[in-house]
Parts: sequence; C-alpha cells; structure tokens
Amino acid sequence: MKNITCFTIFALFFSLSLAQDSYIAKEGKTIQERFLLPTGFQRSKVAENSFGAYLRNLPLKPHGTMVKFYNGSIKNKEGVYCGVIDMEIGTKDLQQCADAIIRLRAEYLFKNQQFSKIHFNFTSGDGADYTKYAEGYRAVIKGNKVSWVKSAQKDTSYTNFRRYLDLVFTYAGTWSLDGEMQAVKNISQLQIGDVFIKGGSPGHAVIVLDIAENPQTQEKIFLLAQSYMPAQDIQVLINPNDEKLSPWYNIHFANELVTPEWTFEKKHLKRFVD
Repeated sequence: MKNITCFTIFALFFSLSLAQDSYIAKEGKTIQERFLLPTGFQRSKVAENSFGAYLRNLPLKPHGTMVKFYNGSIKNKEGVYCGVIDMEIGTKDLQQCADAIIRLRAEYLFKNQQFSKIHFNFTSGDGADYTKYAEGYRAVIKGNKVSWVKSAQKDTSYTNFRRYLDLVFTYAGTWSLDGEMQAVKNISQLQIGDVFIKGGSPGHAVIVLDIAENPQTQEKIFLLAQSYMPAQDIQVLINPNDEKLSPWYNIHFANELVTPEWTFEKKHLKRFVD
C-alpha cells in the first residue's frame, strides 16, 4: 500500500510538472516564441512597432535561468516565475516593481525615438521629462521641492538615458505610477501593456506581457511579469491558481487576481496614456 501511495504521489507531481511545462517551448528566445498557446487560442493582433509588439518580442534568458537580485545573488524561491527577461537591471537597489514597468515603457519609447513621450512623475507629484534631462537639466531636490537646473551638456546617448531612468526609479514608485495611469473600467478590454497596480507603501504592480483569444469561446488569456523587492530581474509569472493553464491567466478570474507574490482586484487595472 505504501508503494502505491508513493507512486500515486510521484504520478501527480509528474502530471503537474508536465502541465506547467506544456505551454513552454524551452528553446524559444522571446515571449511569443517561448510561451505556447492552449488549443484553439490565437495571439491578439497588435500593430507593428506598438508597445504590445515590443513586449511580445522581449528577449528571454535561457530556459531555467534563475532570477538575480541587483547584487548578483539568486532569488531562490519556487512557485513564482517561469522565465526571465534578458535585460540588465543595474547594480543598485532601484529597479523594483513599478520601476520595472517604467523601464519597459521607457525602453519602448526610446527605441522608437518617441522621446517627448518619456515622462514620469516623482512621488512628490513633480514631473520628470527625459527631453529636459537629455538637454542637460538636473533635478535639485530640497525636501519635497524639486527644481530643474541646467548643469550638464546635451547628451542623447543610451548611457545618459539609463542615468535618467535611475533618477526616476529613485523618486518614483507605485504611488506615483498609479496616479498617472488611466483606469481601465472593463477588464474585457484588457490590452498588452496594461498594468495591475496597487499604489502605496507597500504596493505592487505587474504588467500584461501578452494576450491570446479563443474566437470560438470568446475566452481571453494573458501573461504577467514583475520585478519585486529588492531590485531583481523582470520575471514572467506562473499562475499559482491554475497549474493546467499556467503561466497563462484567464481573464474571467473571480473578484481577485492572485499572483505568486501579490493579490489585485479588477479595479487595479490601469493603462498608460499616450
């Protein structure tokens, strides 16, 4: 009887592991190459050079890569992620949850030379425009007051862009990002690039990396990614509540969206304003 029990447990574990891997093409190098679709689903259409197309084609580190913190140590925690975005995060404890979303949005805009749209707010409410930073203006912060003073040469290099982002990461967070995004009132209108965000201290945010739909059943599923505290690699999340569908999430979740390290409500769905 004991042997049968052990075999049953092993079979169950194997079946769950198989279910979690059934939508993962281990050799895939991007989001859309790595994460396969359930039968009957098709990836939603996105415009070329759109934010959605950018996220769907994000490069991934090899399958099985573990998330690293900013200091190089490993996030040795099971049941959280199944993929790691191939993007450096710096060596300071800056690029946390909201910062990772800011990073992805800013990288997309920078890549497409939409420099005037690279704008984020500090928690104080003061704005931080990339174009002003690139012109040589630097933030002078005294208490809760922020002023911008011309103190550097014009520099539109990527290196200087990263310095700008580190400044934003230092003084922005879930509270400020939540406040500058637009609420999505109907979750059926979910789009790639939308964000589930709970502003506060503590707060958290995750971003929708990809979406697929079943034209026959009208079902919609989506992938999520996050960073966390302390600063760490951006990671593709598993679905802790549906191992057979994981890492995909069904849009028809109940009142709460339960992710591995945070729980959101539908009212927490926000969108960047172009």
